[in-house]
Amino acid sequence: MNYNEIIQRVRYKDTDQMGVVYYANYFIWFEVGRSEFFRAMGMDYKYLEQNEIFLPVIEAYCQYKSPARYDDLLKITTKLNFLQEVKLGFQYEITHAEKATLLATGQTTHAFVNKDGKPVALRKRNPFFWKLIKDKIQEEKDV
Repeated sequence: MNYNEIIQRVRYKDTDQMGVVYYANYFIWFEVGRSEFFRAMGMDYKYLEQNEIFLPVIEAYCQYKSPARYDDLLKITTKLNFLQEVKLGFQYEITHAEKATLLATGQTTHAFVNKDGKPVALRKRNPFFWKLIKDKIQEEKDV
């Protein structure tokens, strides 16, 4: 399965005085979703960085549908959208976990770079990780 789901509770610090989530926090939740996506694959950002693979965000988008509020339980769904030699992309959905209301959708694109910020071809740099990601995408096509 090329997606991952996690539950996150809205903390008081994530909101304004009206109890509504500050818009930039959705991007933080996208990052949480990505981190857990990789962790579910048996890898994490620490592994990638130890192998001198870094994933800076080169494009980010969020469309807000309905506000999240303090103490809401959110379901963050992260889906691997595409993989190319020097970049990959994710799609996100954030829904109210109890009401199943869609709150936001988004996308991020990430480059594969080395510690100097220079692009690297993942297939050559780390064939194992390349295959792992390719297999995730193939699983979705086979379903």
